[in-house]
Amino acid sequence: MNKILKNSFIIPALLTGALLFACTNDGVTPVDEVNPVVIPENIAAGTTAFAFDFFKNMQETQPAEENLFISPLSLHMAMGMLLNGSESETANEILKTLKMEGVSLADLNKAYKTLLDELPLADSKVNLGLANSAWYRNDFQVETDFQNVLRTSFDAEVTGLPFDDAAKTKINNWASDKTNGRIKKVLDEISPEHVMFLLNALYFKGDWKTKFDASKTLDTPFYLQNGTQKTVKMMYAKSDFKVAGGEKYNALQLPYANGQFNMTLLIPQGQNTVGSVISGLTPQDWNNLQTTRLIKTGVNAGLPRFTLEYAAKLNNTLNKMGINKVFTDAAELGKINKTADLFVDFVKQNTYLNIDEKGTEAAAVTTIGIGLTSANPNEPKYICDRPFVLIISEKTSNTILFMGRIMNPESK
Repeated sequence: MNKILKNSFIIPALLTGALLFACTNDGVTPVDEVNPVVIPENIAAGTTAFAFDFFKNMQETQPAEENLFISPLSLHMAMGMLLNGSESETANEILKTLKMEGVSLADLNKAYKTLLDELPLADSKVNLGLANSAWYRNDFQVETDFQNVLRTSFDAEVTGLPFDDAAKTKINNWASDKTNGRIKKVLDEISPEHVMFLLNALYFKGDWKTKFDASKTLDTPFYLQNGTQKTVKMMYAKSDFKVAGGEKYNALQLPYANGQFNMTLLIPQGQNTVGSVISGLTPQDWNNLQTTRLIKTGVNAGLPRFTLEYAAKLNNTLNKMGINKVFTDAAELGKINKTADLFVDFVKQNTYLNIDEKGTEAAAVTTIGIGLTSANPNEPKYICDRPFVLIISEKTSNTILFMGRIMNPESK
């Protein structure tokens, strides 16, 4: 009897392993694995609303002619860690800005844990890493409950160490390790008032489902918003893609690997600009685009090959979005330390994006510094030959990983 029961657990495991492979004429080939990511609908809707609010406010606080590339997911999760250390009005401001009013902290933390556990497994052919860490000055007391929630809900590495040059190197090395070397430095210095840093790192590497043929990449004009033009390396692919036409913009969706992750491109039309497209875009528009408007059809797609490194301090943007108190000496961060007068000195984000014929590599690190107060002419064409918007998302949870405004791509 015991032998039969034992085998009843082994056989399903063996079957699971066997189902990962399929026989072909060439031998044994791995079967593509896709795992839907499910979080509560109200939290998914909130993260989408936050993503567009963040993107719009970044547009207003950054020079209009410059590229912009951010990770709403990375910022949301980093601010989620800070939220767990906040109290009273400070916590309410963060909760409201994150679009999580009415959501309990326990439910929100559970959703973060789901994303941490399941997003990396959503598509077996996509490399996705999501990691958190907290670093505190070893003579600064951090509440045990706060350390515990960072470890259990955020899988965070929590480390105390002297805040010297060696600490700065360790923190920068962590960011580099978690982004495959793409973001090598997030801290230039550690100031005497700094007692803690909260970091979130996000790394994405996915091959296109339909790759661009490198032999068809051509020097092509890219029309800048100021009326001039430059030459870029334009990649072309002819295939069945999901597209949507419109008066303000045309949309093109490029899937990665097994289709669980997508890049959606918004190409302004007529007199519309990237700025006006972003300003007019709402979460409802995004959901309508994803669920009803995008239709698969044969098109010739064009996308510049380029690499982008971006960094921005987010204090002013978060002020505009409604987070104010945490940046002042009135910040209520008693869940981090009950007696210390703490405030958030800075929130910054470093990002990286590389797009080529094979696929996309993207990375982001959000750092929160906490201190003490003292083709065919007849085919439809979707060519990104003018400033455009890009959004990388996971379809089942509707989580937006990255958003960008590409004004001036530099092809290499």
